[in-house]
Amino acid sequence: MSDRTDLLLALADDELILGWRNSEWTGIAPFLEEDVAFSSIAQNEIGHARALYELAARELGSTADELAFDRTPEEYRSAALVELRRLEWARTIARHWLYETADEIRIASLKASSDMEIAGLAAKIDREEAYHRMHAEMWVDRLLASEDGRARLEEAIAELWPYALGVLDDVLRPELVARAQERLGRVLPDAEPVPRGVHEAELAELWEEMTSVRRSAPAGAQW
Repeated sequence: MSDRTDLLLALADDELILGWRNSEWTGIAPFLEEDVAFSSIAQNEIGHARALYELAARELGSTADELAFDRTPEEYRSAALVELRRLEWARTIARHWLYETADEIRIASLKASSDMEIAGLAAKIDREEAYHRMHAEMWVDRLLASEDGRARLEEAIAELWPYALGVLDDVLRPELVARAQERLGRVLPDAEPVPRGVHEAELAELWEEMTSVRRSAPAGAQW
């Protein structure tokens, strides 16, 4: 597998898994508008995953659906941050903000790539991700506005920080540290990044759920 394909799969897996995780708030979010917001964000993320899988599939002689659903959990390249199941709202917002901040840094790097296909797709994705970032920043502002909200957000960020660091490679990671510390107004502790390939137990559970319909059909079935 080429470095290009590996990169595309890592990006696509992040978007797919996070899209599924965000969709879990549909119908149970603490505010009605957040049912709509997280559903819309989830749909965007899964759409981005499809576009990335399609580029990778051309090199692998596969299809986007096969890459998304026919691999085993161990074959996914997703970052551990997106795999975690977070049912507590402040932790969901912390993950949302940390991922979108890291993703903005990653997308900016891809937009400057000499690979015109990847650069063009990154620019297209970035136009939609801008709304995800606005949503995440709005919620960070809300939580930081109260003493209790700040405490809950900072506790969640401290818990998720090693996972967030694992989203980016060594070259891009310092920018995430700088942005997070500036936003929160404090120095974050050193932490060992949780690397890609170290999957959370929740990924296998999610894989069972998101591939169940596809696995229920005979091999080669046409949908």
